Amino acid sequence: MAEYKYKDITEKIIGCAQRVHGFLGNGFQEVIYQRALALEFREKELKFDRELEMPIFYRNYDEPIGRRRVDFLVEEKILVELKAVSELNDIHLAQILNYLTAYKLEIGLLINFGENSLKVRRLIKSQNR
Repeated sequence: MAEYKYKDITEKIIGCAQRVHGFLGNGFQEVIYQRALALEFREKELKFDRELEMPIFYRNYDEPIGRRRVDFLVEEKILVELKAVSELNDIHLAQILNYLTAYKLEIGLLINFGENSLKVRRLIKSQNR
């Protein structure tokens, strides 16, 4: 089995999300899951920033072209984007891939609390962009 980059961190994040979904289930607004997840991250001693405003970069230029808030940046390495929708679609996947590129990050987790069972997608920034 292949070893994933930052596997230890992403496993902790996913475990925290599973505990939140196991307790709250689905049906709440995204912000409720975000607050609960922050408590779980603290308990697991994960360093994180919540609702962090980050610069957006274009291509290889060092000058930012704008700013956008991310749900979480964990251990200054993993972008975590939360959803509370009935089903993830291609737009949600494109959004996080675009965020990874724009923020110059490599690994992201897209977590959906809106379905009956927790859905997690681990995404890696394409080297071709």
